[in-house]
Amino acid sequence: MKASNENIETTLQLADDLLALAEKGDLEREDVGCGILYGIIRDSAYRIRKAAETEKSLHEKSGKWY
Repeated sequence: MKASNENIETTLQLADDLLALAEKGDLEREDVGCGILYGIIRDSAYRIRKAAETEKSLHEKSGKWY
């Protein structure tokens, strides 16, 4: 796989890791401030995932995904 595509795959994995952290952190939090932090992490992870999925789709459609 091309390095650029590997980077997209890594980005998707990082987004999944961030979502898992947000879920775990939200379950274990002790105050509202932590809830805000994990909400920001969750929101950012969804934005990162969407951008990476869009880029992956563009690579696939243009024949660059290999």
